[in-house]
This record gives sequence, structure tokens and C-alpha cells, in this order.
Amino acid sequence: MNDLIGYLAASLTTLSFLPQALHTFRTRDVSGISLGMYATFTTGVALWLVYGLLLGAWPLIAANGLTLLLALAILVMKLRYGKPP
Repeated sequence: MNDLIGYLAASLTTLSFLPQALHTFRTRDVSGISLGMYATFTTGVALWLVYGLLLGAWPLIAANGLTLLLALAILVMKLRYGKPP
């Protein structure tokens, strides 16, 4: 039951991130995205992934692995297509 709740929570939080990622990929509009926030968020997700790996907690590993890929892609797009400060 614990893993089921973990997988459900992981699925919902990861899926909630998907519309922003798809919108960013389609439009390449990163003007509304904060570089500082995404850099911090991506680092946090990477640390959650490491934590999940250390615990062997598959809901954490699956959700944070996928979210990390999406967050990194958006972060790279922000760096590539964002206006210089």
C-alpha cells in the first residue's frame, strides 16, 4: 500500500510538470521561466533522485528520474533561448 501511494503521488506530480515542458518544447518561449528557480529545482530533483537510489525507493527513482530529464531539458532551453541578462 505504501508503494501504491508513492507511485500515485509520483505520477501526479510528474504529470503535472508535463504541460509546461510540452509548451516550452513547442514554443521555445522561455520568457516566463526563472533561471534561478529552474536551476534550484533541477538540483533539488537530482538530490531527490540520489536519495531514492540510496533508499532503493522505486517511486522516488521513477518520478524524479523522469522529472529530472524534463527539468534539464527546460533548463537547457532557458539557457539557449533565453535573453541574456
